[in-house]
Amino acid sequence: MVVLMRDHADLTRVPRSPHARAQGAVVRTLRATAESSQRSLRARLETLTRQGRVQAVTPLWVVNGVSLTASADVIRELSARTDVARVVSDSADLVPSALPAEPTIAVTRAPQLWDAGLTGAGVVVANLDSGVDVTHPDLGPRWRGGTNSWYDPYGQHPTAPTDFSGHGTGTMGIAVGGDSGGSGIGVAPGATWIAARVFNDRGGATVTAVHQAFQWLLDPDGDPATPDAPRVVTASWSIGAGPSCDLTYRPDVQALRAAGILPVFSAGNFGPGSASSVSPANYPESLSVGAVDTSGAPYPPSSQGPSSCAGRTRVFPDLVAPGVAVRTADRFGFYQTVSGTSIAAPHVAGALALLLQADPELTPTRQQQAVTSAAADLGTPGPDDQTGSGRIDAAAARTWLAAAPDFALDVAPASRSVPAGERTTYSVSLTPRNGYPGPAQLSLAGIATGQAKWSFTPSVLTNGSWTSTLEITPARFMPVGSRPLVVTAGDGVVVHARSVVLDVTPPRDFTLSLAPAAATAPAGATTTSTLSVTPTAGWVGPAQLTVGGLPAAVGTASVTPTSVTGLGTAALAVTTVPSAPAGAYPVTVTATDGVVTRTATFTVTVAARDFTLSVSPTSRTVSRGGTAAYTVSVTPTGGFTGKVTLSRSALPSGTSASWSVNPVAVPGSSTLRIKPSWSTRRGTYTVVVTGTSGAVTHSVTITVVVS
Repeated sequence: MVVLMRDHADLTRVPRSPHARAQGAVVRTLRATAESSQRSLRARLETLTRQGRVQAVTPLWVVNGVSLTASADVIRELSARTDVARVVSDSADLVPSALPAEPTIAVTRAPQLWDAGLTGAGVVVANLDSGVDVTHPDLGPRWRGGTNSWYDPYGQHPTAPTDFSGHGTGTMGIAVGGDSGGSGIGVAPGATWIAARVFNDRGGATVTAVHQAFQWLLDPDGDPATPDAPRVVTASWSIGAGPSCDLTYRPDVQALRAAGILPVFSAGNFGPGSASSVSPANYPESLSVGAVDTSGAPYPPSSQGPSSCAGRTRVFPDLVAPGVAVRTADRFGFYQTVSGTSIAAPHVAGALALLLQADPELTPTRQQQAVTSAAADLGTPGPDDQTGSGRIDAAAARTWLAAAPDFALDVAPASRSVPAGERTTYSVSLTPRNGYPGPAQLSLAGIATGQAKWSFTPSVLTNGSWTSTLEITPARFMPVGSRPLVVTAGDGVVVHARSVVLDVTPPRDFTLSLAPAAATAPAGATTTSTLSVTPTAGWVGPAQLTVGGLPAAVGTASVTPTSVTGLGTAALAVTTVPSAPAGAYPVTVTATDGVVTRTATFTVTVAARDFTLSVSPTSRTVSRGGTAAYTVSVTPTGGFTGKVTLSRSALPSGTSASWSVNPVAVPGSSTLRIKPSWSTRRGTYTVVVTGTSGAVTHSVTITVVVS
């Protein structure tokens, strides 16, 4: 069973850009939607798997579904979930369209393009079919090869292209086959091919395998950033055993189209009655191809319109191609002659490869316009529901493209070098051709979100205003180095892109330093520091200098000069007021050139208002009845002013003391005289001298030796 989620990726919001970038954007959008909406379901499935009630769980991001095998009660449970749209059978009723036979390649007028050097070189064509016999001499050399060029969702032949029926070998032969059998059997013999099989070895198919095959086409190597998806996909099969509109694979086809890949489907072999269209050919997004013989007569079984699928307003089929008695490749190096719409579709796929070699930027819409507008009308004049717009004419389609309204896009210069954090510009110009009216929307790819700011002025080019300026400002943290950017202009139908180079260099910068970075000064003093500006990465400036951070109650700070260019210095002066309170104060110097801002900090420490007390000498010997004199000095610190009152501790019995000055005006000194009496006992005495001013007190000791 396949569990299909209600949530769908909105591919209409994916920017319409050239194929390689559209592919990655579509894959990322589909993966993100599936990852988000399937999270709860997958958690439940893990529990059910551990219980043995669910097996073979295969997530599918292309249609936002999960393939699984489960018991009936689990299927009922999953069907009832609010995040599940429906649960469908995994049995795929695919019907290969009858193998066509020899169309004459000449009737497609492809050889005229070969003569002009257009053989499909550089274009990758894929088919969804029974596989391809890679050993065939007309196909083996044209296989792209590697691990991203063949996919077998059934795992029966995982490493090399294989075909058990010859159907896929035949269709691929018409698209890109060579001429090893004596005549050219392919429309685009210069193209390369890849393939995914939708039929297993027994000719059966599953819904899961078909979804996986489509999914693989979008991202063959599993890396959305790698542009390895095909440019054209051809598929020659239909759903069911008769005309219908079955939308099972419409999300897959829509994803291909959104990724810039035009899906080409055989119209089916359920004619000749009207309204005999089949799916997926009758989807609005599919290019459907019916079959005619070399004279232009319809192949009777070729399905006819109108389409039964809502939303498709075009005739059905879109056009026709040779599909009667066409000679093409068969298994084991042989050839087969077959008829049917299966063989008609790859004629158109091959013709598209020729056009894409000439202009790789063709959108799916533009490709479809070219082959239908230039088709050779058959039967009733104008498009009809039997032969569509007419028979494929590759040469006429090329001529139509050359004459259709178009434009040339130019972006100059081809390369710009800019320091990170700074602005640079490119000139964008559009030159209309054949009366192109516009408008063309401009877009840019190649810069990750958040790494740069960019804008087009104007962002839409139209008649009378065909020039724009692209402005890019890389973020300062953007990694340095060269990176390719792609400027795209388009209207959804006509799209062109040009690559330019943005070389991001290290950001122009400078450093700021102060020497010294700190100083201590008394209140009322001035201290200085040298500010140095050192350029890096070619910075020239100028930088404007400002100073801040010092409270007005502490003092003022200034820098001279106030601007520095290149390598230079300035002087920082910090002056504290006499009443500045003690403490450490940071002073911030800021330098800016309008883009870069740097700061440096200088710390000024205002010393506390204080004084020191000293005595000389610190020891005296005196006889009883004599006098010992000591000089007590008071020295201010931190801007201290005022007077200090002196005192001394108790003296020995019978001893007197006096001060010559007390209190002492700072700075100043006083003489302490100590006089022992005849009754003072001999000995050594310690006296403490104390100076006091308000709450500030300091003491020193002296020694008196009485002899």
